[in-house]
Amino acid sequence: MATIILSRERCGLSRCITYYLVAIAVADFLVIITAVILNRIAGIYFRDSILSTMPSCALSTVLVYATRDGSVWLTVAFTVDRFVAISCQILKTRYCTEKTASLVIGIVCALSCVKNIPFYFIYQPLYVLDGVPWFCDIKFSYYNWPVWQAYDWLDRILTPFVPFLLILLLNALIVRHILVASRARKRLRASENRQDPEMVNRKKSIVLLFAISLSFLLLWVTYVGHFLYVQITGEAYFSGLDFNDPQYILQETTNMLQLLSSCTNIFIYAVTQTKFREELKNTLLQPFNTIVVCFTTMKEQ
Repeated sequence: MATIILSRERCGLSRCITYYLVAIAVADFLVIITAVILNRIAGIYFRDSILSTMPSCALSTVLVYATRDGSVWLTVAFTVDRFVAISCQILKTRYCTEKTASLVIGIVCALSCVKNIPFYFIYQPLYVLDGVPWFCDIKFSYYNWPVWQAYDWLDRILTPFVPFLLILLLNALIVRHILVASRARKRLRASENRQDPEMVNRKKSIVLLFAISLSFLLLWVTYVGHFLYVQITGEAYFSGLDFNDPQYILQETTNMLQLLSSCTNIFIYAVTQTKFREELKNTLLQPFNTIVVCFTTMKEQ
C-alpha cells in the first residue's frame, strides 16, 4: 500500500525523497515476505514442505539477511540524503537528485545481496532421508575457522552497529544545524509576521526523517543490547526447547522487534504526512466508489 501511494508522487514530497521512501517500503515488504512468512511462519507450520530442505532453508537465510541489510542501509541512505540537503548546501544540488538516489539505491541493494551470499555455504543438512537433505545445521567450521569468525563479526558490525551509530550521529548533527539555522532565520524575519515557507516545507521531511530514524533506533536497541550482553558475558545464544525460559523470551523479543521495524513505516507516513493520509483514504475507498458508480450507472440505464 505504501509503495503504491508513494509511487504516485502525490504526497507533496520531492522526487528524491520519494525514491528513497519507495525503496524502503519495497525492502520492508520483502523482509516481511522472507523473514516472517517464508522463514518464520512456513518454518513453524509447514515443516515438511520443500521450504524445509537444506538448499531452500539456506537460500531463505541469505534472502532474510539480504533484505534486512537492504532495509537498514536504505534507511541510512535516506538519512544521509536529508543530512546533505539540510546541512551541506554546497553538495545539495549535486547529491540530492533523482539520479544520485537511484544510483545509491542500486548500490545498496547490490551490496546487500553480495555481502550475504557466504551465508549459503555455512549450512549442512541435519539429516538425509531418501536422498533428500532436510533442515539446516550450521557447520562446525563456522565456529572454529578464523575466516568465518571474522565474517560473523563483519556482519554484526555492518548491521546494525554502523547504521545505528550513523543514524544517531547524523540526526544529532541535523538537530544542531536546525537549531542554529532557526535562530538565524528568526532574527532575520523578526520584523515580518508572515510564515516562513522554506521552514514549512523543510519541516515535512524533517519530521518524517526523525520519525523513521527514531522508530529504527528504538526497535533495534534491544537487539544491539542483547548482542553486547552475549559478547561481554560470554554466554551463548539460547538453543534449547524450554520456551518459557527468560533467555529464550528475551532473544525472541529482540528478533520480533527487529522484524517489527519493517512494519511500522506506513504508520509513520500516515501519522506525519497529511497528504499521505488523504491518498491512503482515497485508495482504500476507491473499490467502494467504483462499485457505487457501477450501480448508479446500471440504475440510470
